[in-house]
Amino acid sequence: MQVREADTLARLNAALERARAGVALYRERLPAGPLASLEQVAELPFTVKDDFRASYPFGMLAVPREQVVRAHMSSGTTGRPIVTGYTRADLDGWAERMARVLAAAEVAPGDVLQNAYGYGLFTGGLGFHLGAERTGCVVVPTSSGVTQRQVMLLRDLGTTILACTPSYALVLAEAVAEQDARGDLRLRAGFFGAEPWTDGMRGEIERGLGLEAFDNYGLTELGGPGVAVECHHHDGLHVFEDHYLAEVVDPETGRPVPIGEPGELVLTSLTREASPVVRYRTRDRTVLVDEACPCGSPFRRMRKVHGRTDDMLVVRGENVFPSQVEDILLGVNGLTANYQLVVDRESHQLDTLAVRIEARADADHVGLRERAEAAVKETIGLTISVTVLAPGALPRSEGKAKRVIDLREL
Repeated sequence: MQVREADTLARLNAALERARAGVALYRERLPAGPLASLEQVAELPFTVKDDFRASYPFGMLAVPREQVVRAHMSSGTTGRPIVTGYTRADLDGWAERMARVLAAAEVAPGDVLQNAYGYGLFTGGLGFHLGAERTGCVVVPTSSGVTQRQVMLLRDLGTTILACTPSYALVLAEAVAEQDARGDLRLRAGFFGAEPWTDGMRGEIERGLGLEAFDNYGLTELGGPGVAVECHHHDGLHVFEDHYLAEVVDPETGRPVPIGEPGELVLTSLTREASPVVRYRTRDRTVLVDEACPCGSPFRRMRKVHGRTDDMLVVRGENVFPSQVEDILLGVNGLTANYQLVVDRESHQLDTLAVRIEARADADHVGLRERAEAAVKETIGLTISVTVLAPGALPRSEGKAKRVIDLREL
């Protein structure tokens, strides 16, 4: 049974009232009265990243500063950071949602969760920490990095659950292989997010670590992880619709697209007190699914994020997302998920795309480059150049990997 529209509308109107009352930006933009139906949501204005930056640091808070007990923020590498606040009730709600995330893999007391997301201003580490404590399992707050120690703890503590970025999971899998430690691990599940990753990368992680890999979704502007998570069917992520209203819109027009059609994910927080957000354009591309999931969840699903609107590359007139290329390349036997896309611009202003990708240690390199180039050409009709590298040739990341090198910016 899906979440009732009447309940969602009631939560939405309460959230709109909090936003109007506490945030000057929303007081100026939102209609004065409640909405009569969810169809009217499409007429509300969007919130975008620049709104947060223009309101830095505390302009988006809807409660007095005295009620805020924690603040997290984005890295701010491309401008002022995005600041999001939490009341005590917000932290309690976050812990409950993160416990739901972990419940997707039946995490329970007795499990040992190694939390290799970064702690600090980034929401990932402390978000999973809250959920683990609410669940009652043992939480090991390693944060990211110091990979050899991470592997030691995986073995010595009998870690059963891993939480980190998918890029760092690949680093850990390599270190486990180097130490021939795969047979010593007790891992059974892992929660990976904070960057787009494909099912091809899922296979690499699962083979390397011997676990079931779950995608989870969240973002700083909406309070961090705990927006959506996969179930055992791994056929989309269930959106926690009692806390978030999800829409998908056409990235160009901003108008809603029919259920089942791809577009840009837009989220509204329904229960957050300190930092309510109305119709935030996430820039993440996905599809909403209405069909019931065999797992029995009452929540609708969103497909795995397959790229960001601002990550789209235009190469020789074709629109290309890095995740598209990743998915194709990981379907070529012998290639790994360690790759970089290099975008350059020729003198006649046509963009070119080259791929640097590592082969598996046991791979036969004969014809591997040709097969990779042919796979991309046959699938999306784009001619690219592929350079196949030896294992370990590319830099590794303890957090989000830098997959695209854009020489046009240099």
